[in-house]
Amino acid sequence: RALARRNNISGDAITKEQLRLFWEQISDESFDAKLQVFFDMVDKDEDGRVTEEEVAEIISLSASANKLSNIQKQAKEYAALIMEELDPDNAGFIMIENLEMLLLQAPNQSVRIGDSRILSQMLSQKLKPAKETNPLVRWSEKIKYFILDNWQRLWIMMLWLGICCGLFAYKFIQYKNKAAYDVMGYCVCVAKGGAETLKFNMALILLPVCRNTITWLRNKTKLGTVVPFDDNLNFHKVIASGIVVGVLLHAGAHLTCDFPRLIAADEETYEPMEKYFGDQPESYWWFVKGVEGWTGIVMVVLMAIAFTLATPWFRRNKLNLPNFLKKLTGFNAFWYSHHLFIIVYALLIVHGIKLYLTKIWYQKTTWMYLAVPILLYASERLIRAFRSSIKPVKMLKVAVYPGNVLSLHMTKPQGFKYKSGQYMFVNCRAVSPFEWHPFSITSAPGDEYLSVHIRTLGDWTRKLRTVFSEVCKPPTAGKSGLLRADGGDGNLPFPKVLIDGPYGAPAQDYKKYDVVLLVGLGIGATPMISILKDIINNMKSPDRDSDIENNNSNNNNNSKGFKTRKAYFYWVTREQGSFEWFKGIMDEVSELDDEGIIELHNYCTSVYEEGDARVALIAMLQSLQHAKNGVDVVSGTRVKSHFAKPNWRQVYKKVAVHHPGKRIGVFYCGMPGMVKELKNLALDFSRKTTTKFDFHKENF
Repeated sequence: RALARRNNISGDAITKEQLRLFWEQISDESFDAKLQVFFDMVDKDEDGRVTEEEVAEIISLSASANKLSNIQKQAKEYAALIMEELDPDNAGFIMIENLEMLLLQAPNQSVRIGDSRILSQMLSQKLKPAKETNPLVRWSEKIKYFILDNWQRLWIMMLWLGICCGLFAYKFIQYKNKAAYDVMGYCVCVAKGGAETLKFNMALILLPVCRNTITWLRNKTKLGTVVPFDDNLNFHKVIASGIVVGVLLHAGAHLTCDFPRLIAADEETYEPMEKYFGDQPESYWWFVKGVEGWTGIVMVVLMAIAFTLATPWFRRNKLNLPNFLKKLTGFNAFWYSHHLFIIVYALLIVHGIKLYLTKIWYQKTTWMYLAVPILLYASERLIRAFRSSIKPVKMLKVAVYPGNVLSLHMTKPQGFKYKSGQYMFVNCRAVSPFEWHPFSITSAPGDEYLSVHIRTLGDWTRKLRTVFSEVCKPPTAGKSGLLRADGGDGNLPFPKVLIDGPYGAPAQDYKKYDVVLLVGLGIGATPMISILKDIINNMKSPDRDSDIENNNSNNNNNSKGFKTRKAYFYWVTREQGSFEWFKGIMDEVSELDDEGIIELHNYCTSVYEEGDARVALIAMLQSLQHAKNGVDVVSGTRVKSHFAKPNWRQVYKKVAVHHPGKRIGVFYCGMPGMVKELKNLALDFSRKTTTKFDFHKENF
């Protein structure tokens, strides 16, 4: 009917030529054509007039299509805003032509697309990267920049592999010259070589999780320039793979080769082994029932359980398992199964003492490998328990935001010093007395309180949200889905919370750079928010100007002054309600940042991308609301939101053009899906421009 009215066609039938015309108009992909179809559908009574009720319905439908629940709930309020703009005489309706003119006059899709293309052309002309045609040169350049970006990881990996290979070769040659070789051959050499690497890796795997030691080393020493402390968990996983290889070599060689050869050997061949094994064994059971046998089997079973439940498929419940099996997976299962290592290490020491082929105590080296790492790790756990108990915190405020995010504000313990970007562990005994979980600190070092924002993603966080939601008051101030409770008077019965930290993280190094690009995906914005607050606090500081002057005169990355001169923050989130999490800091940045030090960009990916007619009305509302009240309709802050996903290549181009010859710190926190794209772009622009991008990713 809408198309018939537009083409002045009446009656109940149309011709073939009219049908062809309709099809061309429907299939036209241009913005104006889509907008015209949209207008035809709006004017239901076909009189060319749109009432306030119809405008509200249009806004509600458009908001629903873009999954903007807050706008959908406030459709009547925004309809009144449009009527005020287009119906100053209070006639009760507006003409469809006026609505069309307002939509096209706003800084809408067609204009933005043109601006984007012009900007892209300008940036491309400024950058003008030379395109290398020789494939050998291109490959050599890629290898060169790969090495430059990963040289710390490479030398650590080479060192680790070198030690493992050296230990294996040492034991292999040693047993090749022993009497056991005449009975078991190369099998015993492989088994003992694998055992030596296994002992080394079982000792080494504890060091990457000694967080206090790592934090102290990165903060108090210069080892961070050559050691990639930020990759401690990745190295922990690499060592775990080395343990798997060691177990396969050691256990596999014993079970499939050594034991069968001992059982099958004749009396003369077996005679040199009597002093180690006694009478010749007649079956596998003899080996299994011995201390060496059952301790080895139990260790392998426990490690297999821990390794399996630590994989992403089981830790994050990605597998479609029956309900009774799902209870045995998830983060809780991973956490508790990982603590089976206490039993494993006890059995490993016993296993290393009751050796078949070694009887002299100082040749039993298992305890020598494990002594220092176990003492260091045990000391760290004792320090954590002691520190968390003597530094209690009192809850000041709790808020439950849309998107299942829990915000905890608590007192700062005396002497608790941290840097923006760091994280701490949180324990709530009302949920679990033993579990400690890491969360980025969202408050700044200059704040008088500590805060964390916790997204409900697993069983522990879900229980934590439930426990604190019971304390919160009903929704206030018209914020649907927002629960708050103020515990400043100490009268509310908040569950007891313990904290431990702070611990080092990649984002804490942002002060090393004059310019930083901060990227947060969803709840991954938390460490970046702390950085923004820290920059704001430095802007308020009366000593800021002198700090900047000192930094300009002394280009030392270790300077304690305020070094960062420009920050670009890109926050990408799927849900409109997510912007409630950090609404206060967004508004504070907009109010205080007169010099334009911080550039904020919020992206809501549930909205159709700019250029789509389905988002035209939202863009127009955004422009009207921001012009009149200074508030964005999508985020509810002073920061205007962008639609759909960012064009990251354009983001890097913009930073490269505005800061030629600079070294830019790129800090990312969020799901791993975007890491490859952001990292590859950092390498690409570092190679093609004078601007160098250092990419850092949060790992916990």
